[in-house]
Amino acid sequence: MTLQPETVPTARLTLLPLAVDHAQEMAGVLGDPSLHRFIGGTPLTPQALRARYERLVAGSPEAGVSWCNWVVRLEDGGPLVGTVQATVGDGEAAEIAWIVGTPWQGRGIAVEAVRGIVGWLGAQGVRTFVAHIHPDHGASAAVATAAGLTPTDQWQDGEIRWRLRVPSSPPSLR
Repeated sequence: MTLQPETVPTARLTLLPLAVDHAQEMAGVLGDPSLHRFIGGTPLTPQALRARYERLVAGSPEAGVSWCNWVVRLEDGGPLVGTVQATVGDGEAAEIAWIVGTPWQGRGIAVEAVRGIVGWLGAQGVRTFVAHIHPDHGASAAVATAAGLTPTDQWQDGEIRWRLRVPSSPPSLR
């Protein structure tokens, strides 16, 4: 099963499927070097981010893997403020990640965006959600906790694996 992200509205946000044209605005949103403290790297130029978005929008080259990427827009046509993403492998499990620009942090935006994609992906049949979080990244751990993920005793590349398993919906009686 291959998934294509759709627009996901939440109470205060609109999660828009990633488009190459988002690169210019997102380069500013993601331009603070402090955002890379735990994930490594440096902010990308608008041109480099555009090239990255071209690869992401093209989709995974691996059969059966879906790359679902969204930009996060504040309500009522406000600015873009971050991204959320999910890599869905077997159709029932997704690795998720999020990032919110520095000026918009601490407002519950990441939690709301993560809950939004978990809800949308859950409606598509995804049941397990995994995130990898650096052990010193308290803000991301707080987002994961608020979104329902719990830490496991598993590690990957120096990060703790967090997990959420959602139950299948009961069959409809109609």
